[in-house]
Amino acid sequence: MANAGADTILTMKQAAEFGITGVGRQLVASYINISEVHAVGLKASQGVQLVDTAFWDSTDDMRAWSRRFFERHRRMPTSLQADVYSAVTHHLKAVQTADPSDGTAVVKAMKAMTINGPVLNNAFIREDGRVVRDYCLFRVKSPEESKGPWDHYKLEQTIPGEQLLRPVSESECPLVRKT
Repeated sequence: MANAGADTILTMKQAAEFGITGVGRQLVASYINISEVHAVGLKASQGVQLVDTAFWDSTDDMRAWSRRFFERHRRMPTSLQADVYSAVTHHLKAVQTADPSDGTAVVKAMKAMTINGPVLNNAFIREDGRVVRDYCLFRVKSPEESKGPWDHYKLEQTIPGEQLLRPVSESECPLVRKT
């Protein structure tokens, strides 16, 4: 499915309704959030494969952070919300070590620190500004596999961040390009 948002929801519902998914066929979502899977329900979205950066039930720290999020918003966080939390938290940690009025110093501090927290662990910012972090291949669980509300994903594979990005040595980014 090369779509997003309401179009993804409609596609999953129609695929289930018309029997497109099933024996020997499955949907792969190029972009989907857990909130969309939740809206569609497991019956219609079961078996969909997706790559994402975070899942609320992936680690003890992430579960604790996600439960706090749920208490405020009455839904589990999407990976986008978790990633924004990580970015802001990392920036705030850098500001504690560098002059906050000096953007260059803050960026340098951010690149010097490993990104660790409830969402990301051992991630880092390369000299070209790309965040190197693992991604996960998930499969949406069937209703029978799910143990409760929001228990939607099964981890199939973790993909190391270093394997996903073009090496810095091949970068055309002006921050690292040798003149």
